[in-house]
Amino acid sequence: MDTKHIHISDYNYPLPDERIAKFPLAQRDHSKLLIYNHGEVGEDTFFNLPNHLPSGALMVFNNTKVIQARLHFRKETGALIEIFLLEPADPSDYELMFQMRGHCSWYCLVGNLKKWKEGALKRELDIHGERFTMSATRGDIHGTSYRIDFEWDNDNVSFAEILESMGELPIPPYLNRETQESDKTTYQTVYSKIKGSVAAPTAGLHFTPEVLSAVDAHGIDREEVTLHVGAGTFKPVKSEEIEGHEMHTEYISVRRQTLEKLLAHDCQAIAVGTTSVRTLESLYYMGLKVLAKPDINEADLHVNQWEPYEREEGRSKMEEGRGKREDVSPRAAIQALLGWLDRNGLQTLHSSTQIIIAPGYDYKIVKMLVTNFHQPQSTLLLLVSAFVHGDWHKIYDYALSHDFRFLSYGDSSLLIP
Repeated sequence: MDTKHIHISDYNYPLPDERIAKFPLAQRDHSKLLIYNHGEVGEDTFFNLPNHLPSGALMVFNNTKVIQARLHFRKETGALIEIFLLEPADPSDYELMFQMRGHCSWYCLVGNLKKWKEGALKRELDIHGERFTMSATRGDIHGTSYRIDFEWDNDNVSFAEILESMGELPIPPYLNRETQESDKTTYQTVYSKIKGSVAAPTAGLHFTPEVLSAVDAHGIDREEVTLHVGAGTFKPVKSEEIEGHEMHTEYISVRRQTLEKLLAHDCQAIAVGTTSVRTLESLYYMGLKVLAKPDINEADLHVNQWEPYEREEGRSKMEEGRGKREDVSPRAAIQALLGWLDRNGLQTLHSSTQIIIAPGYDYKIVKMLVTNFHQPQSTLLLLVSAFVHGDWHKIYDYALSHDFRFLSYGDSSLLIP
């Protein structure tokens, strides 16, 4: 299959607004669980998920935490300007960013931009009983976003504390409602730790401490990776063929321990959510880069959107010309990454990925997937279709005809191709 020439219209289905879950269930783990197992479809309740998983497997979660990324400023004229944080500019490191005091810069989307022609936006804040001024100055354009420089005249307050005070949690636009206080809890996974996402890794929203304990009791290893989910996850595919769709860059962090655990499990994993999928599958291609260039810089480990497919095309041509050759195993790729960490004296791999996973993609590491039900004509639906070898219609037809709830706050599925 020529992946670049897939027509996104072939991945459409009817999704009435009433099937989109506007709020989560009162008990997270009481959501419905669709089970797709080698072509057969059935259902259960999410708290029974561990009963459907093989003992001794490795389950990988994305531990990113959603930040209160929407900031509102009001001009003296009364115009309301919304600044939506996308990714750190200076410093570019997420952990350092949230510790910053006095100033920092982000790449942001700006709402009501036509009302903000010049000058700094200002807002009075009161944190820890101290009153101070927060200002925002618009800088250069950066793709579809702007660089925004923030300054505040109180070095006792970190940027993380400012977001907690003045920021608003960015719930998905398709919920068509205002953020509520309850979303601050329900739109975070119970295992979220590392601040940086502007959207939740929603497959994880169904897990409770009780379900996690049951996973452990079932003899399943748990590991965590970090992928900061960007606003681009909601970006619709507007081109007729997916070749015209540009994937957003997402920042990932993977500990040495996680790579070692992958090796111990023969580089096979159960992924919780599409963000964990993109992280795990990107590791394979990062490993290939290290094998090709052992002294590669960290920045050059970035996985480009079409890299997996272009590599397969190149390999096919080589096979035609010179006969068959052995592909690089996931084990060899992960071992290469571990060697690279050793040579650079690092305990954690920090990199980024733009990988698009669509029909024609050959999964390397992920063998089972826990995921929600995704929007029509979305890149996430393409990822699911690739995973179940094109059988996504059977899954979605079942969900639509059996009262499953859709999208971020909706029900879940366990996919075993």
